[in-house]
Amino acid sequence: MAKRLIRSTRQPDDLRFQHVSADLLNDFLVNLNKKNKENLNSLPNCPGVFKQKRLVECILHISQELELDPLVGYHAIELLQRFMVKHLSDMLTTPTPPGATAAEPRSYEDAIIDQLKDQFPLILFSCVQLANKLSLHHHMIRLDIAVNFLHSVGLGVSKKAILESELMVLKGLEFRLSVPNPQTYVETLLEVLGHNEPSIRAERLHPLCHHVLRFVTLQKDVVYDTLLRVTTRCASPSREQREKFVTVTEDCMLLGVAVIAVASFIQYVTKWEQVIGELSHMTGISRKSISDFAHVTLVHIVGESSPAENT
Repeated sequence: MAKRLIRSTRQPDDLRFQHVSADLLNDFLVNLNKKNKENLNSLPNCPGVFKQKRLVECILHISQELELDPLVGYHAIELLQRFMVKHLSDMLTTPTPPGATAAEPRSYEDAIIDQLKDQFPLILFSCVQLANKLSLHHHMIRLDIAVNFLHSVGLGVSKKAILESELMVLKGLEFRLSVPNPQTYVETLLEVLGHNEPSIRAERLHPLCHHVLRFVTLQKDVVYDTLLRVTTRCASPSREQREKFVTVTEDCMLLGVAVIAVASFIQYVTKWEQVIGELSHMTGISRKSISDFAHVTLVHIVGESSPAENT
């Protein structure tokens, strides 16, 4: 991505979403691409373990109930994944506490799991809280509102417990909260697309992209499993192929262009090839990779909607 990614064919005053200069947009996209590559090159153990459908649904539901920006939910998902992997690793490598013996490794692991069961709901909520505080569009969740919300879902906690949990997550993440999340990539790519291609009404794609991103996030396992089979041309991919494919499942830039490609197919089917070409130019991702991901997603969207249409 050393070449210039933003075309200077329009004046900044004509930008669809924000009045941002082409130079600033270009720098921002280059920086996002750099962060994405760094993230893929340093994936922790067990990537995606805490991005299971039920957890993702819970986080997105909390964000919606508290009327938070959708970006908060996607950011919270990433924070939860990173914190829990590190937290579990730290707990399992901590010297055996008093009362447990070296002859009881299974009992010690069970005790850790039991402890996490009690902590986990509040940890999850703390990730939402922290993500919200980092959002440029956030409104603060007052402690009394947080307490009442948690009580409403059956979790009796105090204001002190909420603050302590939030601090624990902060320390566990070593105060590094700026992590890649897919919605940031989608919205940045949309803004660049709207700048480079005036005929593509990017602002009309924006709400549709939100629906597509939510679908892919919630149906991640089946969508990526199908994409793996398409990519490998193998009905039963080997363990080695699945391990290599992990970086694809965590690639925010690829997910971002695929989401926009799907939305473009639905909204601007006659200009779809043009959009694919522009997305490829902007990111360096091949047209085939974008098209394959988009086709797989569209197949699953149609598959999800078909039963409802037939009833």
